[in-house]
Amino acid sequence: MVSIGSVVVGVADVPRAVVFWTDVLGYVLREEPEPDWAVLVPADGRGVRLSLGLSDVPVQSYPRIHLDLYAADAADQAAEVERLVSLGASRVDWDRYPPDPDFVVLADPDGNRFCVIDTSHG
Repeated sequence: MVSIGSVVVGVADVPRAVVFWTDVLGYVLREEPEPDWAVLVPADGRGVRLSLGLSDVPVQSYPRIHLDLYAADAADQAAEVERLVSLGASRVDWDRYPPDPDFVVLADPDGNRFCVIDTSHG
């Protein structure tokens, strides 16, 4: 049986992405990054890694794969969205929200979409 060891995200600026995602997730660098590659790991060493690879491919407006970041409830979700925006994320004018969404769509500084989920939402 296999398991997910790392999620790989293509970025235009590896050093900028390292700063953003380490601040967002509280992850640390596994080792000194290369100019075109970095691996971030949870500070406690347990969990899925986030690998950042240099890419010149344009960001997809409707990505087939994205990250979901979990918040405990609506208040935590709102606070996290504000924190992430202060770190450099941007709000995405998402035209595919359902009537009562449990998620907020944001983009990292490279434009990669990700969601902040209210896990207490009915």
